[in-house]
Amino acid sequence: MKKTKILLISMTALLLASCGTKKAVIQQKPVQDTKVAQPTIPAPKDNKMQSVVTMQRITDNALYQKNLVSNLTFTLNDGRKDITVPGILRMRKDEVIRLQLLIPILRSEVGRIEFTKDYVLFIDRIHKQYVKASYDEVGFLRDNGINFYSLQSLFWNQVFVPRQQGMSEADLSQFTVDESKAQGEGVITVSLKDGKMDYKWSVNPKNNLIQLTTITYNSTAHGASKLSWTYNDFRAFGSKLFPADQTLTINTPAIGQKPAKTLKANFVLDGFSDGSDWETLTQPSDKYTKVSVEDILGKLMNF
Repeated sequence: MKKTKILLISMTALLLASCGTKKAVIQQKPVQDTKVAQPTIPAPKDNKMQSVVTMQRITDNALYQKNLVSNLTFTLNDGRKDITVPGILRMRKDEVIRLQLLIPILRSEVGRIEFTKDYVLFIDRIHKQYVKASYDEVGFLRDNGINFYSLQSLFWNQVFVPRQQGMSEADLSQFTVDESKAQGEGVITVSLKDGKMDYKWSVNPKNNLIQLTTITYNSTAHGASKLSWTYNDFRAFGSKLFPADQTLTINTPAIGQKPAKTLKANFVLDGFSDGSDWETLTQPSDKYTKVSVEDILGKLMNF
């Protein structure tokens, strides 16, 4: 139970404090009054068009399912030790991402973290408390330009445009694609710059699956903070492949007297289902007390 309490508080800190054009062909007409026709000039390579084609292959790997439910083994590392507990991951596309933490063996729920389009909800069933805050109220998410749709794309292993629900074909041209290192064991690098934010995806050229997503926030006052999300152990889910092993790593720079920190969360999924017989949103019990994000973080600092 003590281990579960530590994990509940630490996980909250991690997640709350710490988303039919055709190529033109240029051809020179042969000279009619000579015996030998002039050779055809090859069409110039259209790098932008090739980038869009590559992006289409990557986005085509997105799952068709609207729901994803899986047993979960969650491990948190704060740079000193690992804490591991079982759980359940439930996701409903464009609606909710839910992490339920369970007591080992008994498998009764002791905590719940829920991301919706409008707010983040954390329920602590041990202390009968909950936090409900908008994304603007959660410093780490706000400062790094992360909203529900960005988080959804990270969990669902997809490329995304910041602050945007989905992507149209026209959006694909916004990305810069570098395939120069795609040979052999290399990767395709997809990047996008948005103000102080740099987004980068490392893609396997053999199957066009995203292996790593990196989001870097460059602050003139506090340096660069980085969020990395790695994907491994791809397994069949319907007609597509989905990563059963995902690792979130957050690196924050040293600020004043505060040292640089690294937090790591590992999600190992066991068995995928598209079951939909569960409620979309959680309503905290009237017996629970609403507290602030600072109250929860204060518990972590005083532990």
